[in-house]
Amino acid sequence: MSYEMLVGLNVVDDNMYTQYRESMMPILKEHGGHFGYDFKIGEVLKSETDNPINRVFTLCFPSKEKQQAFFSNANYLVVKEKFFVNSVAHRTLIADYERSE
Repeated sequence: MSYEMLVGLNVVDDNMYTQYRESMMPILKEHGGHFGYDFKIGEVLKSETDNPINRVFTLCFPSKEKQQAFFSNANYLVVKEKFFVNSVAHRTLIADYERSE
């Protein structure tokens, strides 16, 4: 079974967010992770949060342990602080789940 997250973001700086994605990708791959789907959203018709959402994606890992190792990786945390913090105003975890292949 793999582990997947469905995430909504409010990206406020596309250029910096692109730098974040480029910088974190090698670390993500080291942990067996990848993006399954990735959407830029023009209109949200219904939401269970007051946070605006303009980007929705799935983030997939071989296991929950690999996901946790990725998000606690020291190199990832440096990239997150440098690019993610100032490019994303809100992060909404819509769902996370184990997925049978």
